[in-house]
Amino acid sequence: MNNACHTPKDEDIRPAAVTETFDPMRTPSGNPAMRWLPRGQSAVWLIGAFVIAMMVATPIIAVAYLAFFPTENIWPHLASTMLPRYVKNTAVLMLGVGVGVTLLGVSSAWVVTMCKLPGKRFFEWAMLLPMAVPAYIVAYVYTDLLEYAGPVQRLLRDIFGWSSAADYWFPDIRTKGGAILVLSLTLYPYVYMLARAAFLAQSICVIEAARVLGRSAWSSFVTVALPLARPAIVVGVVIALMETLNDFGTIDFFAVHTLTAGVFNVWLGMGNAGGAAQIALTMLAVVIALLVIERYSRRRQRFHDTTNRYQELPGYDLGPMAKTGALAICILPIVLGFVVPSMVLIYYSVGYFDQSWTADFFEFAGNSLVVSGLATALAVGCALFMAYALRLFPQPFLKFFVRLSSVGYAVPGAVLAIGVLIPFARFDNALDAVMRDTFGISTGLLLSGTVFALVFAYAVRFMAVSYGSIEAALGKVRPSMDDAARTLGESPWGTLKRIHFPMVRGGILAASVLVFVDGMKELPATLILRPFNFDTLATHVYQFAKDEMIEQAALGALTIVLVGVVPVIMLSRAISKSRPGHGGES
Repeated sequence: MNNACHTPKDEDIRPAAVTETFDPMRTPSGNPAMRWLPRGQSAVWLIGAFVIAMMVATPIIAVAYLAFFPTENIWPHLASTMLPRYVKNTAVLMLGVGVGVTLLGVSSAWVVTMCKLPGKRFFEWAMLLPMAVPAYIVAYVYTDLLEYAGPVQRLLRDIFGWSSAADYWFPDIRTKGGAILVLSLTLYPYVYMLARAAFLAQSICVIEAARVLGRSAWSSFVTVALPLARPAIVVGVVIALMETLNDFGTIDFFAVHTLTAGVFNVWLGMGNAGGAAQIALTMLAVVIALLVIERYSRRRQRFHDTTNRYQELPGYDLGPMAKTGALAICILPIVLGFVVPSMVLIYYSVGYFDQSWTADFFEFAGNSLVVSGLATALAVGCALFMAYALRLFPQPFLKFFVRLSSVGYAVPGAVLAIGVLIPFARFDNALDAVMRDTFGISTGLLLSGTVFALVFAYAVRFMAVSYGSIEAALGKVRPSMDDAARTLGESPWGTLKRIHFPMVRGGILAASVLVFVDGMKELPATLILRPFNFDTLATHVYQFAKDEMIEQAALGALTIVLVGVVPVIMLSRAISKSRPGHGGES
């Protein structure tokens, strides 16, 4: 065994140096006079972060309030009629997707990380490509390919001489099983991404110890590597399940009645916002349960490396059969989740280019760019403000509210849309009533039914993405930098502008790209909150595909996919560089 593996001693776990925690409330001399931090700026950062956090949390509070105090309580009717079917279908869908993403994500992550394969460098980043394709687009493509009038069944009928559907059996893609397959193909990258990062971070010592004790490569994976990576895998599965709960395009197209479909049916079909909020609160309960399960599953697990020195991970040599199976594990998800949908979209985009390349397409693309761009600026700006405020004031109460503002990503888009629309509509109605009574004029809709509501919903939904990236970047800036700026008399704003911002530009850029791409793909919240006669590429694709006109939607869908490839490449590079001491070599 390599001499890098040894029993940890006190000096191995003791920090090399104790860095004093930066306290902005203290001056260099220790006198809490706040001479370097004026009271005015102190109030701006502290109160501003609190206000932002509360505004972001408002939609969730609004959903809970309306659910408990509806204008017309139809909960007994829902509980005795539609709700059991919604809950059952949602549970089946989430169970199937959970199993699917775990098998695809963990197996591919292990093979790519630990085995010698031809084209390994390619698979490292290509396994993430299906993440760039929204699930509802994959659903439209495979329905078009596999339906009775599609090319696959037509080819089979020509080959075998079948004349009707009664002559043969062919699986129906528009079922719960089809939805599970589609969602698994597009969501497994979450598990792959986190599982691979966990495998890369593991010390070779534990792997070598298992091999010395006579474990095979497979046994070492099951008994050592998999348990060590379990927390990361569970997080990836939970994220995939939350995305499953948020999906509307796939389940609507496949006619799978889940809780998300129930929100749309009760609100838009029955016109009952209270009932929709009650179903939305049920969805929130499912999300909270997932988060609790994730934390509970690793409550007693503490894994620590016994050394901070790393070597190259072993590349297991596989036999011919094992290598074929490993290649299949990597190739099939890429082909089914990215290559086939992309090729179909390219084919239709070229064939129907004249019908798709219209003024409407430019309008929809422009709407998507504007809304996603504004949401990105708002989300990243607020996240930077809160992250820096928390750095200045690392107080428990502020940390709680900042964390509360980051739960939006766990909230399905349909739920968030209700939470945004309800308080906005009430504000508009109250202001309109006041203006009518006082000045005899109507203000109309200032917030609800406007682009601002859509931008706000996007920002709330993706605040966690931007905050996490920026917080991680700020965390790498040494507190001594703040101390130096304080000693030189620099203000908090000046410190952020001249010192921190240049050092965290990479994190801000990464957050901006991720939020922008997520905004381009967002469908449920957009369908509910968009103004009249306002379409984005996502709603444009959804409407055409729902009318069985995937050909006209292909160019818009392909545009969304191409935009989504950018963060995939960024994520792959970040994961490859995550192994300590190797600068990206795996």
